[in-house]
Amino acid sequence: MRLRPFTVDVLLALGQVALLALIGPEASSIGWTELDVRGYALALLVIAPTVVRSKAPLLVCLLTYAIWTVYVAVGYWPVVTSFGPMLCLYTVALQRRTRTTGICAALLAGIWVFGSLVSQDHASVPSVAAQALGVNALVWRLGYLARRSAELARKTRAEQQEQARDAVAEERGRIARELHDVVAHHMSVISVQAGLAKFVFDSDAKTARAALGTISGTSTEALEEMRRMLRVLRAQEDDGEAPDAPMPGLARIGDMTDRVRAGGVPVEFRVRGTPRPIAPGVELCAYRVVQEALTNVLKHARQASATVELHYHRDYIEVSVTDNGEGVIPDRVRSPGGHGLIGMRERAKLYGGTISIGPRSVGGFAVRLTLPTSARFAPPGDDANE
Repeated sequence: MRLRPFTVDVLLALGQVALLALIGPEASSIGWTELDVRGYALALLVIAPTVVRSKAPLLVCLLTYAIWTVYVAVGYWPVVTSFGPMLCLYTVALQRRTRTTGICAALLAGIWVFGSLVSQDHASVPSVAAQALGVNALVWRLGYLARRSAELARKTRAEQQEQARDAVAEERGRIARELHDVVAHHMSVISVQAGLAKFVFDSDAKTARAALGTISGTSTEALEEMRRMLRVLRAQEDDGEAPDAPMPGLARIGDMTDRVRAGGVPVEFRVRGTPRPIAPGVELCAYRVVQEALTNVLKHARQASATVELHYHRDYIEVSVTDNGEGVIPDRVRSPGGHGLIGMRERAKLYGGTISIGPRSVGGFAVRLTLPTSARFAPPGDDANE
């Protein structure tokens, strides 16, 4: 059970009173003035302020020093009440700057030496002075180290909280990107096919059925990806549970282009180089960028045709999505409230890749992504246009 600071101060004050009762009667036996009623009253006055030392450390310290000086000047044994002033010095060192603490330590040492002079035993002054400097320096050092430790602990907690906030923000961004990629692409296909089915429902039943079939397959795939993502989010690190559906990767780009083609946009998919296993994160990044690029074609350039090209190099892969849409549609570059292009750039940066997004000099739009598969690879710089 953790005690409150005031409770600790009260207990320490009671401990000083107990010490006074135990060794106070021994003062006369070692040559000091016997503690009488006045002596005990002054001793209790030295102890009393320490009850609130945590609330006003510097004020309590100076008040205690003043009363202790009177106690010593009268000729009473300083050791009986020395714990209170040293406790006040420790508290000041714990809560105040080094300069203030040094002044308080010097004052306490001076009172300590003054007590030796009052005792008429001048031969012991050097010894008492050395003790005063040594003991007070130790008390000051302990308080200083405790203050530094407390500051370090507060700084560490603040850094941990900042790291936790950053981790939460990063995770929210990742979830937002995944939700955007899953929902935006599939809903775009569903919207196009639903419009087509409605348009030809009475005149071309075969086309309408094909459109409804595409809607059914696309919605099923969207639900599967949503369930997979939710299973990943709900899974605990130590429960051994893993999603049973694989993460979308390069092998599924062909299925995606087929789905977009069914949505009314002619898409050609080409693979160059020798396919090989790639890290799942890199594959997911490439898949999502292609998905977002084709979604933009569906939404903004439905009359255009598109080409998706996947090129396997030795140390990196290169993915491009180009279309031949007429002119440059501003919404494709910057859409109010849209996060698709931002998400693509964040994904590329996360995996150490580069991405260029912009209109082509020959017309249309292009998205080119380069992702390293080797630590030795240094990706080329971005180019805005073809």
